[in-house]
Amino acid sequence: MPDELTIPAELLPRDGRFGSGPSKVRAEQVEAVVAANPGVLGTSHRQAPVKNLVADVRRMLAELYSLPEGYEVLLGNGGSTLFWDAAVFSLIETRSQHCVFGEFGGKFAQAAADAPHLADPSVLEAPGGSLALPKAEEGIDVYAWPHNETSTGVAAPVTRPAGSGDALVVVDGTSAAGGIELDASQTDVYYFAPQKSFAADGGIWFALVSPAAVERIERIAASGRYVPQTLDLAVALENSRADQTLNTPAVATLLLMRAQLEWMLAGGGLAAMAARSRTSTGLLYEWAEASDFATPFVAVPEQRSPVVATLDLVDEVDSARLQKVLRANGIVDVFPYRKLGRNQLRVGCFPAVDPDDVRKLIASLEWVVDHW
Repeated sequence: MPDELTIPAELLPRDGRFGSGPSKVRAEQVEAVVAANPGVLGTSHRQAPVKNLVADVRRMLAELYSLPEGYEVLLGNGGSTLFWDAAVFSLIETRSQHCVFGEFGGKFAQAAADAPHLADPSVLEAPGGSLALPKAEEGIDVYAWPHNETSTGVAAPVTRPAGSGDALVVVDGTSAAGGIELDASQTDVYYFAPQKSFAADGGIWFALVSPAAVERIERIAASGRYVPQTLDLAVALENSRADQTLNTPAVATLLLMRAQLEWMLAGGGLAAMAARSRTSTGLLYEWAEASDFATPFVAVPEQRSPVVATLDLVDEVDSARLQKVLRANGIVDVFPYRKLGRNQLRVGCFPAVDPDDVRKLIASLEWVVDHW
């Protein structure tokens, strides 16, 4: 295949951003950031303009998820990686169980394993492209798993494990939040960063927390356990209730997120956003199953992510060269997760991605391979 190919303009997506995070940002979100200067940008996060912005985001997230009575929206500085450490200090009392079926579930499990004040975690593993599910186990006070594994394109159900008692259910929603439906009552902590379905930048985390999680956070804070202030969820709880964060938040990120939440709610809420993403990934899976050069990486259809599609390629179609041609034509960020080491494409289909652009992506892939 020549390294330089010009895909016909009529086959190209109108917007060629298909990243799995950071993801496509809509133009209207950028306009909202511009409109917030100077009224919000560059002003104190302890004053009404920024506090009102935080309050709007918290309120809209509660509305998007139809949060049960007593649930709260927390936020703090840093992203999901920081939240794993915060959970190690402020949510796990003694021992946690982790389902690992990709890179990010494994990182949380490792954070718990490294913590000197905790017992070694129970880890249930499945190979990449398949799913591990939580199981009730004696002595476990936190059950943790990802709702959607960005690295492999596997999605997991979110339901409390039978027999889990008063243990907390702590679910990583980073690549699922806003794009996959959720019954929040099945979780005690559903945490995420906003750079995927919410089409914002990183640098901040959010968590939907139950009354039981609040009680756990407050009890650990009162126990005398050493907790660094930046990782103390009791501090985040206090600040969130005041519509602020411990340190200066990423204000532009909050503006991007508020604009995206307005669009989501106006467009039918979480159910409509999830349906939009399912349409996009469904197009890719259906095409790949019929393709001569691509197949879905996740073998079990029910386990395939509705927001991130991973597709294996035949050896004759080299992913790196294919990506190079696509990028030269404005189609970007369809690279696989590096640690899988597979000849693969990974396509982010978060709600901001237009399903019509996914159809164009498929047409462009076929055209390039036809000219291989």
